[in-house]
Parts: sequence; C-alpha cells; structure tokens
Amino acid sequence: MARPSLASARWRAWALIGAAGALAAAAASRAWAGPQDSAGAAAFLDQFRRSVYAEPIYIEFDLREMPRRGDEHLFRGRLWGARNEHGPISRIEFDTAKGAPPDAVLVQGGPDPAVWVADARGAGHRDQKALTMPFVPGSDMTPFDLQMPYLYWLDAEFVGAVRIRGRPAYAYLFTPPGDFASANPGVKGVTAYLDTQYGAFMQAEVAGADGRAAKTLSLLELRKVGERWIPRDLDVRNEMTRNKTRLSVTGVAIGIAVDPATFDPDRLGAAAARPAEASVTRIEQ
Repeated sequence: MARPSLASARWRAWALIGAAGALAAAAASRAWAGPQDSAGAAAFLDQFRRSVYAEPIYIEFDLREMPRRGDEHLFRGRLWGARNEHGPISRIEFDTAKGAPPDAVLVQGGPDPAVWVADARGAGHRDQKALTMPFVPGSDMTPFDLQMPYLYWLDAEFVGAVRIRGRPAYAYLFTPPGDFASANPGVKGVTAYLDTQYGAFMQAEVAGADGRAAKTLSLLELRKVGERWIPRDLDVRNEMTRNKTRLSVTGVAIGIAVDPATFDPDRLGAAAARPAEASVTRIEQ
C-alpha cells in the first residue's frame, strides 16, 4: 500500500483517532504568506473540535517505548472512540499478563474533561491526575496527548499562519485554566498546528514550567482505509531526555456500532466488547 504524505490527508484524518495531536519533532516553522485571518482561524478550530470522533471508531495499536539509551519495549492496546452529550469520549485498554484483566482508562473530552482508571476487575475510579500520567511505565505518552483537552481551553490565541514541514498550517497557543494549571504546574501551555488545506492535526508542542518545549507530539504517516485517511504512526518525544514513544495503528474499524457499556465507568474493570474481526481493516506495517 502506498505511503502518502501529509499533502494527501483529508478533513478528519487525525480527528478520527481523537488526539487527537502527535508526531516526532518537526522542523522549525517559518512565516507563511497566507492571510492572517483570526475569525477564519477560530471557525476552523471549532470545526476541528466538532469533527473529533464524528464517527465511532475502534483502533488496535502497538505502543513502543524507544529510549535514547537502553532496550525498547512493546505494548499492545485498543481504543474505542465516540461522542456523547459532553463531547468526544474514548476508552483505551492495554494488555497485561495472560489471564489478567486489561489496564483501562476512560477519557471524557470537551469543555468539562474527566478521566477514570481501572487496573483490576470492577468499577473505574475518577482520577484527574491520570490525565498526564504515562499509559505504561517508562512511556512518555499520556491520555492528555491522545485526547488533547487543550483544544477546549478558553484561553486560545491564534498565533498566525505558518509552514510546518512545508505544509501551510494555523498555529494556536492554548493556555491552561487555573484549575488545570494548579494541578499540573509543569504544563505552561500548548502550541498546536492544524493543516489549513486538509484540516489535519500536524503537531503539538507542550511548554514546560520554564516556557520551553518539554514534549512534542507529531503525526508521522497516514494510511488510506476505504475512502478515509487515518494516522498510522504517532510519536511523542520528550525534549529533555530525547526518549520517544511511538503509537502505530495496526487495525481499525470506522462507523461501527459501539456498546454504550464501553464508556460506562462502572464497567471499566471488565474488558470491552471488540467488533467482529471481519469489520476490522488490518494496517500494513
């Protein structure tokens, strides 16, 4: 299967996985000669918000820890994404020891985000600290990276039109609200870049307490599934350690019926029902 560039993306390409933001560090952006249209950029951002999980989706993925030094580690997991009255919601499961229930995280996106976790059979418990905790020990990828709650922060500034890796993009600076800032002093803000031609997420840079980039989330590659483009490889790079975590999509089913119990916190400790194998498209690695 051909490996398209970001220029082949179509609207909702990244929104299907809901991070909604993530890739290896990108080249520095430079000013783009396009119009500096704040009103248009605000409408563009609102459209992107509404497109996240516009169709229910199921994803199987590999999560690979790629430290600058030392051995790599591979974990396998699944993601279910949909929308409810509060906005996008996703459930992420990771395989554990054979016969043991999976570790699971439930993330409610939108203006009023919430996180529930479960690591044993039974109900999940709400834990806002889990939003910025690694999915697995040693990883730099967190629910914050995949759900991108900063897209809904009220303090959103249109920085301007730029070019990222040769592509025209809108840059937005999101400053956290007081409650998030108090609980997460290590996050001063997030700059996100959206491709203006295809509506695809390209990159996000998380600024640490000193204002410098602490983490970069990058979209590396897209693959075509039917008539849709989906992200295949997403990288998170810790800018201090240079360690990377890569999420690679290995299977996907789009527009499927998802059992509402999948997103019930009281059932988070039990494995969610997977779609029929015939409905899952395998992604060539």
